[in-house]
Amino acid sequence: MHIPDGYLGPPTYIAGYAVCAPLWAVAARKVRRTLDARRVPLLAISAAFSFLVMMFNIPVPGGTTGHAVGAVLVAIAVGPWGAMLSLSIALVIQALLFGDGGITAIGVNCFNMAFLMPFTGHYLYRALVRFLPAPRGMGIAAGIAGYVGLNLAAFSTAVLLGIQPLLHTGADGRALYAPYPLSVTIPALMVEHLLLFGVAEGFITGLAVYYLQKSRSAWILVPAGERDAK
Repeated sequence: MHIPDGYLGPPTYIAGYAVCAPLWAVAARKVRRTLDARRVPLLAISAAFSFLVMMFNIPVPGGTTGHAVGAVLVAIAVGPWGAMLSLSIALVIQALLFGDGGITAIGVNCFNMAFLMPFTGHYLYRALVRFLPAPRGMGIAAGIAGYVGLNLAAFSTAVLLGIQPLLHTGADGRALYAPYPLSVTIPALMVEHLLLFGVAEGFITGLAVYYLQKSRSAWILVPAGERDAK
């Protein structure tokens, strides 16, 4: 889902930075206030985990890539605001050092993968786990949350790419940035993510949460209030 440079017009990528900048500030403040000091190293571990998972990119028609993210697992562990910081750090490093995702698109990529996905997955997990309290049920809830979160982020990416021909065309009618319309970008991204990447994301997330809960790991067993943004 990494969008490269040259595929988004200035209004879109500037809007991405404008939306994410205050979110980053809020995330930093809330993490300092709510995250237990003993769990602070998890932010670094989470960033490294997400960085590694996202490096396994598979090109997808339409101008981007498909891959797992791990954002929902991180959000369950350190809360959605902590996940936003961890994922944003990983995405910035990938863009600056490895060219994985464009520098101009950092704001949009962070919105899709560091904000939309972990927040959606985290709160969906919390809603589902009320009815599935056992370790196996928590694993199922986490798997569903991971699957839904990844596909929502993929859909947002597809829409942002697909609207570029509507926003930016030359005098001859050609698209100036991403050339593919919504009729191409949505199927191109969603088919792969619904059938492959989302399944992998859900399986990894669910399996990890199940075993961590079953082993009574302190990594995951933290009262919800300590991880939630208030």
